[in-house]
Amino acid sequence: MPGTNLTREEAQQRASLLTVDAYEIELDLSGAQEGGTYRSVTTVRFECAEAGAQTFIDLVAPAVHQVVLNGKSLDVAAVFRDSRITLKHLEAGQNDLKVVADCAYTNTGEGLHRFVDPVDQQAYLYTQFEVPDARRVFASFEQPDLKATFQFTVKAPSGWTVISNSPTPSPAPKDDIWVFEPTPRISTYVTALIVGPYHSVHSSYENENGQSVPLGIYCRPSLAEFLDADAIFDVTRQGFDWFQEKFDYAYPFAKYDQLFVPEFNAGAMENAGAVTIRDQYIFRSRTTDAAYERRAETILHELAHMWFGDLVTMEWWNDLWLNESFATYTSVACQAHAPGSKWPHSWTTFANAEKTWAYRQDQLPSTHPIMADIRDLDDVLVNFDGITYAKGASVLKQLVAYVGQDEFFRGVQAYFKAHAFGNTRLSDLLGALEKTSGRDLKTWSKAWLETAGINILRPEIETDADGNVTSFAVRQEAPALPAGAKGASILRPHRIAVGCYDLDGAGKLVRTNRIELDIEAAELTEVPFPSNTPRPAVILLNDDDLSYAKVRLDAESLAVVTAHIGDFTESLPRALCWSAAWDMTRDGELATRDYLALVLSGIGKESDIGVVQSLHRQAKLALELYAAPDWRETGLARWTEATLEHLRAAEPGSDHQVAWARAFAATARTDAQLDLLQGLLDGTETVEGLAVDTEMRWAFVGRLAATGRADEKVIAAELERDKTSAGELHAASARAARPTAEAKAEAWGSVIESDKLPNSTQEAVISGFVQTDPAQRELLAPYTEKYFAAVKGVWESRSHEMAQQIAVGLYPAVQVSRATLDATDAWLESANPNAALRRLVLESRAGIERALKAQAADAAAAGAAAGA
Repeated sequence: MPGTNLTREEAQQRASLLTVDAYEIELDLSGAQEGGTYRSVTTVRFECAEAGAQTFIDLVAPAVHQVVLNGKSLDVAAVFRDSRITLKHLEAGQNDLKVVADCAYTNTGEGLHRFVDPVDQQAYLYTQFEVPDARRVFASFEQPDLKATFQFTVKAPSGWTVISNSPTPSPAPKDDIWVFEPTPRISTYVTALIVGPYHSVHSSYENENGQSVPLGIYCRPSLAEFLDADAIFDVTRQGFDWFQEKFDYAYPFAKYDQLFVPEFNAGAMENAGAVTIRDQYIFRSRTTDAAYERRAETILHELAHMWFGDLVTMEWWNDLWLNESFATYTSVACQAHAPGSKWPHSWTTFANAEKTWAYRQDQLPSTHPIMADIRDLDDVLVNFDGITYAKGASVLKQLVAYVGQDEFFRGVQAYFKAHAFGNTRLSDLLGALEKTSGRDLKTWSKAWLETAGINILRPEIETDADGNVTSFAVRQEAPALPAGAKGASILRPHRIAVGCYDLDGAGKLVRTNRIELDIEAAELTEVPFPSNTPRPAVILLNDDDLSYAKVRLDAESLAVVTAHIGDFTESLPRALCWSAAWDMTRDGELATRDYLALVLSGIGKESDIGVVQSLHRQAKLALELYAAPDWRETGLARWTEATLEHLRAAEPGSDHQVAWARAFAATARTDAQLDLLQGLLDGTETVEGLAVDTEMRWAFVGRLAATGRADEKVIAAELERDKTSAGELHAASARAARPTAEAKAEAWGSVIESDKLPNSTQEAVISGFVQTDPAQRELLAPYTEKYFAAVKGVWESRSHEMAQQIAVGLYPAVQVSRATLDATDAWLESANPNAALRRLVLESRAGIERALKAQAADAAAAGAAAGA
């Protein structure tokens, strides 16, 4: 990655000098089936504010053949260096530049990605440009505030389709040269090309105002039989209706295509009018409603970006959080409030998933203000994190509660109208919201957006002899930031609701009172609780999840929740209590064995399948990393027995049955349990209603491989049944999971000693390589030293996406010991890694430190119980 960085100061200087008018880009992709390189010709017109000035244009390319500036050919060897073409002696006013280069197809998910489907042996291409990778395809001024129009001309193989931001020419050209109309003014990172023999389904969005927007859905032909296009169109139309009403601004592009593409690194990408989405969202096998809800949120998130991100774009990457937070908040709000939504409980999912991610991220040594200081591209590339997305969205949700939903969206409407097709800073949005709400948001912004860390809210309640509440206050704490984090923790203003819950005659916990109030940026805030009122059974701070804070229960509430967590009639308070318990476990305040007991006592009554599946993941993680080592196997045995009991008891064919089958498969360990997995796989055992379909089979094979029950012959036979790209990934993971020194060495070598694996295959191998069974931990122990010997060289020689997979995925996270901390510290001291790699390794180190603390707490709880 040397020579590909760009600093904020360089971008500011370039933006002050240039106004970019238009790009014309010609790509010859006629040889895409074979791969290698392709010819890229870029013509760009731009204005310069100063005669004789010097700047540069960005390009990552194996070869540059020609650079012509204002009719004069430049010496390529002299001007092209470190992924930049130097442009000297610019003219005041208009300048014309032409660059002819050979650019490379990639298999890393960056630039122009090329994938060959094993089913039809056809190549499929798509671009992924965020953050700085348009320059891998055409010469560009690669920064978000230098917007321009883009006109693409593409030569493609016969029979292929080309999709871009502008509508695809129709009919298909006879000479295979596809000429697109220019786009509106957009940023380089949201331009796109998707090229190949893709399957497509078409429809349109129509409304009562006569608006008609062409809609398209694309995927590989090998996935066409699984494509539920009608369901995807339904969610998309719902988003169009809700967003256009709330934003009061018509969809700003000529059409809206959604393209499900292979080997995609992220969930999706908001290319203007041509959204790319990972094709794992086309479900080949039975899955739970939680997966469909997540897919719908992703679809709505990208659609919201058409306005917030594409129509109006951040000036620089320090406001990336606002792009992502706004899309996350509005997508979940759409699911919660849009008429006819299938997921009105979406705020439960948000509390359960996004908030958990945010709380974890905010307690790492890399924690940062929501409005991060992005000094350069290296900074932003590691900043697509739980603070940028989830904490930011949580804070926006609180801002909506603070200013009012109607006032919030009126401010957003004014913002879009004022800045359409332009660039903005945070102050532009806050100024619009101040006008519509009448609130001064400067203090709020300073407390919430410009400082790091998380507050804890605790109730302090006193009662009289009759059980009536005599005083009620909320105590706010600001725990010190993790060691190494910048800044200092502070107390903040919070808008929260206090929920009061009592058991009804049927034994259900129902809300009997709700008090909404502002918590001051102070240690203690009085709650206006009704006088002479009996104390409720459960007092839940931050009910309805309005604010962003860690919440603790008082002793009486905790006792009731422990006994009755499954008896809340509503899903959100249950999720908030589950979240509090998980957070206490991670913080070492609740022993892992006590967390397991809580999960086992309440999960059977949990109706929200997304919460159930989160509890599956969290219980397994807690037992593997946070349990006292001498009790770990006891706890895992208890958990695995419970998963099997729930699998057998679940309603046949239900989401819960599918989820419990996967949970059992993930942790089966005794001979009898593994025999059952084998029997379910070969058909000699059955569970009524359970479909052992393609994905379920691979879940069973993966576990059998990791426990030594499935060898190469078994894996190869399963791949023969599923000769698809997904099957190849499952097989690669299963091979890496085998508990032999040879399998681990082979997996390690394919990732570290070679750079040939595509991004998704590398990810699958890493996933299989890391296992937590006792024999596997022993096999992996020697790789701690190997990791530290290799990781810096990997970082310096691989692309960002590939290097980050390795730096995070192969860190010895399952070797929870003081020795791992010491090895990490020694490497940090001696290797002198750059800031981005240092951050990733420090985050992983923090996981070891937290696990050691939690293990000590679990051991102490065992000792206390024995002493009692």
